[in-house]
This record gives sequence, C-alpha cells and structure tokens, in this order.
Amino acid sequence: MRDTRESRLLLVLLIAVAFALITVDIRGGEDSPVDGARQAAAAVFGPIEDSVSSAVNPVGNAVSAVRDSGERHDRLAELEKENSALKARLGSDDRNSSRLKQLDKMLKIAGQGQYGIKGAEVIAIGAAQGFSWTITLDVGANDGIQRDMTVLNGDGLVGRVTTVGPNTATVLLANDPDFTVGTRMEATDELGFASGQGDRPLRVELLNGKAEVKKGDRLVTFGSQADKPFVPGVPVGVVSRVDPSGGDLTRTLYVTPYVSFTKLDIVGVVVQAPKKDPRDTVLPAKPKPTPTPTVTVTVTPSATAPVDGEIQQEQ
Repeated sequence: MRDTRESRLLLVLLIAVAFALITVDIRGGEDSPVDGARQAAAAVFGPIEDSVSSAVNPVGNAVSAVRDSGERHDRLAELEKENSALKARLGSDDRNSSRLKQLDKMLKIAGQGQYGIKGAEVIAIGAAQGFSWTITLDVGANDGIQRDMTVLNGDGLVGRVTTVGPNTATVLLANDPDFTVGTRMEATDELGFASGQGDRPLRVELLNGKAEVKKGDRLVTFGSQADKPFVPGVPVGVVSRVDPSGGDLTRTLYVTPYVSFTKLDIVGVVVQAPKKDPRDTVLPAKPKPTPTPTVTVTVTPSATAPVDGEIQQEQ
C-alpha cells in the first residue's frame, strides 16, 4: 500500500476503532459484547497459532539458549565468587561458632536465674579509655540500658554499667581495683565483700572472722538494694586460697573468678531483676571427683623355696 492521504486516514480510523473495542471489552468484563467475537476468532486462528508456534519455538528456544548462556556464565562466576568469599570466611566461622556457644551459655544462666537480659557485644576495651579495667558495649540508653546495671556472661559476673550513651555503655569489670561487690558463700551463706586486683584473684573479706572456709568453696553475688548495681545469685568465683585466721574481725579469701576478663565478647546486661533470689541455682554443676586408682600387689610364694633347716645342694 502506497503512503497516501487516504491510507493514512484509514490507518487512523482502524487505530481509533481498535481502542474503542478495547475500551468496551475492558468495561464489559465477563459480559463484554466482543467476547463472542473473540471466542470465534480464537477458534479460527487457534490452530494456525499452534502450528506457527511449533515451527517458531525451536528457533526461539535456540535464541533463548544463546541469550541465557551469558546469564548462566554470569551466575557461575557469581557462585564462584561466593564460594571464594565463603572459603575466606572459614576462619570467622569458628569465631561465630564460639559466639553461639557463649550466647547459649549466657541464655542458660539467664533462664536459671530468671534474669531479664539485653544481649550486647564488646566493641572496645579499657586501653582506649584509661588504665582501668573497662569495656564498651554496643548498647546504650536507646536500648533501655541504665547506669548501675549488672553485667554477666555465660560464666558469671562481668561487672557493672558505669556510663551510658545513646548507643553505647561502659562497664567497670569485676577485677578492677575500684570494683567492690557483696558476696555470699554457697551453702554456709557467709557474707563478704569482693574487690578486684587486676590480673590477680579477687580479694574477699568475710564479715565473720571465724567462718569455716576451704579451697574450692564457691561464691555468688549477694545483691543490692533495689537490685542496683547488683542482682543476687550471679556466680562470682571459686576460693583458691584462705588466709589463716588470726583472730581478726574479718577473714581474707582469694577467689579465682569464673569470668576470663581478657576474653570477653558476648555479654548480657540485666535489665530486669529476678522476682526472688535464685540463691545457688545459677552456679555450675560441681565437677565429679576423679577416683584414685588402688593398686593391689599379691605375692605368691615360690614352689622351690627352701624349707627352714634344709640346705639344697647341687647334685
């Protein structure tokens, strides 16, 4: 068809009719007046479409295969890159496994003591803040953290919150020389005060100078008024040495803390104290004593031993 004025007018007219039919069809929905015509057209042209599709599809599939081959190559390259990244992260996987174990232990302590805790990660240590034994956590006032809250981990008492920012908090560790916490002996309930000594065992002054204490006895936090700064029942440590009683009003103990203050990573801030004192229920199970093997020596008399009064001579 030649490009004339009449052909252009006819084209415009056909387009207008097509838009009109589309509009009527859409507004009619299931009751569209052109539905019958559409079904008739489908019946007439359907077989032709199928045959054309059968003839064209192999070509189309080949084109798609060529096009998708590039996508598959890109995806393969992406997977290889991800695998390389995963291999590079193998070392960090060990760390993640360790952190999961820490979190599991901490949640166990929180459950046993009925402590409501807010999990946190240690993001800085005291060297950046001075010479005191402190750590910085990645939680703060926006997370409900307040000054003088107890901090623990899966092993026991870590310290107390001293400074709170919007998104961070500073914790004074239990081994700091300026740190003091009230303690209670397991079973005997003897009360005392534990003080930090840096990298040395905690020093505990028992209020009863005649208290019966031995190596291996265990201590927990006594708790504070209104549970601040310390909630009760948090494991503190194990008695490693007892000074001889010299008739003083107090008795001095040295306690190895449960917590390793140089290996802190995942900790929990106690944001809700237990309704009742958990007493000794949060302490870890005592190790079973290793039995001492008993060696029995049995002496069997020799059958050729000489009898008293007899002398054996060689023949």
